[in-house]
Parts: sequence; C-alpha cells; structure tokens
Amino acid sequence: MLPEKSSTLTTPGFAEKPPVLVVDDEYGPRESIAFTLSGEFAVDTAERAKEALIKLSARPYAAVVMDIRMPEMDGIKAVEELRKIDPYVSVIMLTGYGTLQTAQQAMVAGANQYLRKPPDIAELIDAVRKQAQATRVRRTQAQAAAEVLSMNNALRREIEANEPQIWQARASVELVHDLNNPLTVVIGYAALVADEAEILAQRDPEAAKKLSEYASMVEKAAEYCHHLSENWRTASKQATAFVPVDLVAIAKEVRDVIFFGNAAIECAGLGEAWVRGSKFELMRIFQNLFKNSLEAGTTRLVVTCQRTADQIELTLADNGAGMDADRIKRAMHGGYTSKASGTGLGLSICRHLSGTHGATFALESAPGQGTTVRLVFPAAPQG
Repeated sequence: MLPEKSSTLTTPGFAEKPPVLVVDDEYGPRESIAFTLSGEFAVDTAERAKEALIKLSARPYAAVVMDIRMPEMDGIKAVEELRKIDPYVSVIMLTGYGTLQTAQQAMVAGANQYLRKPPDIAELIDAVRKQAQATRVRRTQAQAAAEVLSMNNALRREIEANEPQIWQARASVELVHDLNNPLTVVIGYAALVADEAEILAQRDPEAAKKLSEYASMVEKAAEYCHHLSENWRTASKQATAFVPVDLVAIAKEVRDVIFFGNAAIECAGLGEAWVRGSKFELMRIFQNLFKNSLEAGTTRLVVTCQRTADQIELTLADNGAGMDADRIKRAMHGGYTSKASGTGLGLSICRHLSGTHGATFALESAPGQGTTVRLVFPAAPQG
C-alpha cells in the first residue's frame, strides 16, 4: 500500500523537518545518533526492530537508520519486514563489522546504503540528507504512477462500459444508411407489382412477364436487405467468409437492382474481374459510390475494371460537381455531408470495406471537374 502523503516529508529549509527513525538496541549509540541528526531532522527512536515496525506502520518516515545487529530480530530481517510496510523509505544500515558480506546481505534485503559503526558525523548527516531526498522522490514518483494508473483504469472501465453502446450506435446508423436504398427499391417495385397485377387481371401475357421481372427485382433487393441486417447482427461475433466474386457482375447487379438500371452508369473494360471477397459487402461499396455520384449531379458514371499482373484496378469516374480538397478530407474521415438528409458515412464505409478486402482506396476530385475513385484489389482466380 502506498503510504499517505505527509507534510513532514520536506527538504531542509522548510518549516517542518523530515522525520527520521533511529533503531538500535544500545542506548548510547542510539541517543548519540539521534542527537547528531536532531538539528536537521525530526528524530524518533526505537529500541527493537518490532517496535520500529509498529512505528513505521503508524506513519511515513523520510529515512530509517538501523543497526544490523539487534536481539530478537536483526537488521536484515527487519528490513525485509519493513519493505512489506513501506517500499519507498530509505534505509541506512549500520554495521560494526564493516565486512563486504554483511553489507551485501543488507543491500539484498532492501537497504539503500550502509555505514560503518560508529559513523562519521559528517558522513552520517550527508547520507541521511541524501536518502531522505531519495525517499521523497520515490514517493512522488509512486504517487504520480498511482494516479496515472487510477485514471487509466477509470478510462478503461468507462470505455468497456460505453463501447458496446458506441459500437451499436455507429453500427445502427450505418445499417440504416445502407438499408435505405434497397428498401426504397422494395417499396418502388412493390408498387409496380401492384399496378401490373391489375393489368394481369385482364389476362395480358406481357404484363405477366413484367410482373415476374419486378418480383425478381424485389426478391434480390430483399435478399440484400436481409444480408445487411444479418451482417450487423453478427459483425462482432465472426468475420465474413470471402469467396471468389466478379466485380463486374456485382457492379451491374447493383446498377440494375438498386438503381433501376440507370443509363448514366456504364461498365467498361474487362468483362469479368475476379477478386476474393463478400458479394454483399462489395455491393455496399458500389451502392454508396453510385449514390454519391448520382446525387452530385452526374450524367455519366463510367465503371472500369483493368487487370495488371496480380491486381485488379477498379475506377469509377463521373462528371459530377466534384469536391475541393477540404471537402474530400472531411468526407473521407466520415461524419461530414453536404446533403440535407445525408449521414456523411458513405465514403467512410467504402474505405473501411475496401480495407477489409485488402484493397487500396483513393479519391481524386476538383470542383466542376467530377470525381474519380480508384480501388486496387488483389486478383483472384476465376470462380
């Protein structure tokens, strides 16, 4: 346990003297040392090691001066017990033998310095002065470390307590963001199905064919919604399995299903572009990029796939309004949008999902000059 801060642990020159405990079973040497130190320190004394340990438990000292030879419990054993009470106080051991072995035993036990007995007065005062200052430094460092540890623990507890809510809040916003488009498709095609159903009542074969096509679109959009909700539910439990998928086919499916076959979206380059990944996660990338482009006033968005060595380069170039450097930076960071109903998550989601597929994500844009997004994926063998 860290001893409580004490105002008595001051340097010489302050109002209160640093407290020092002198421990010696011999009255003469004990009182002589106490008298020698009393001019600069507040000296307390103990006749036995056990008495010293009781006093150390009651208050912190700046230094302890202890004889190594005492009855009942010698100084070396006393230091071992003392360290259990106060690991920071400096201990100066006094030995009448002056042997290296005795000094080594004292230092191993936890002493900070040893002096021969009887000590030289000037040497004793200097040793106690330096060791008292060392005690103060150790206590200050320990207190600071304890405060930092306490703050870190408190922060960790706060993060652990709030992280699920933080993650769920962001995940929920992302989920709503990505579900919005396919749900709009479901609603739109459902209305078309209802209209065509009325025509079908008149036994028109062509209408029946359209109804079948619309129903297929509804099914695909619903499947996409189902994947997004399942992915949100299991995201924290397991990673999405990656398999060979065709980027070109995915881009065309998103165009046809999510964006009603919008003629502004063109596919060029390779007829197939195989990478390893999750079809629905890649659909999220295309969905967000197509939507951003179309909402920026694009009349032509060209999606091009090219292969170079073992890489697939995917570019999406549009002729929309474009962005300046500051808007690009904020958009890539996430949370920024210039749209009244936007969440500002689109590009952040794309960059994150690209990274999970091992792809690089780059964006180039300028006001009035459109935007080009470039993703480079590791190529995979055809499925």
